[in-house]
Amino acid sequence: FFVVFFFFKQKTAYELQRGLVGSEMCIRDRGDTDISYGLAKADDTTFTDWACTILGPQGTAFDNRIYFLTIKCGEKYPMEPPLIKFTSKINMNCVNKSNGLVETAKLDILKHWNHDYTLQNILMALKKEMESSANKKLPQPPDGTNFQEEQLNITISVSYTH
Repeated sequence: FFVVFFFFKQKTAYELQRGLVGSEMCIRDRGDTDISYGLAKADDTTFTDWACTILGPQGTAFDNRIYFLTIKCGEKYPMEPPLIKFTSKINMNCVNKSNGLVETAKLDILKHWNHDYTLQNILMALKKEMESSANKKLPQPPDGTNFQEEQLNITISVSYTH
């Protein structure tokens, strides 16, 4: 138990550092300044709740929009993937249209989860999915619309099979 807990703390501290540095780290690491993330609450010592944004890729139906989402790292993270929800309404094949939940079985990085993946990897995978032929021309809800608060606070139990 202690080894797993230590690994979790090390991994989330590393992700916090990368997220707080934001676009400067993205420029050095991947050249991608269209994603950002950081702790949703400054006093979250468990590194559980993350607030994230993705700028819609150019030349797609997502262009010129900022999408807001949350990532919740559960007790079994990083051994199991986190729970991801868009707060901004979005039309993508991997996102539940009624509550904004990113469906694990429909996004490859989550479906084939590896504990070495990071929050940045997830956000980059979502951005890449926006650019995919299956999603890039899908009609989008009006800009600035969000899922209702009660839809975002639903309790979801996810079973993982490896």
